[in-house]
Amino acid sequence: MKKQGDTIVVNVRHVSCDGGGGELGHPKVYLDIKEGTDEILCPYCSRHFVFETPEDE
Repeated sequence: MKKQGDTIVVNVRHVSCDGGGGELGHPKVYLDIKEGTDEILCPYCSRHFVFETPEDE
């Protein structure tokens, strides 16, 4: 997983977000990136997760 500002590129469709701020973050939420959209926003912090197919597939 590589991080680019508020966008995180992932190679799995099931991700979690806790705001990344330790005690200053938010409750951990689990998000499913649906096929066809390939991206999702965290409802708490608006962190942007983008799915990219792994290079070995």
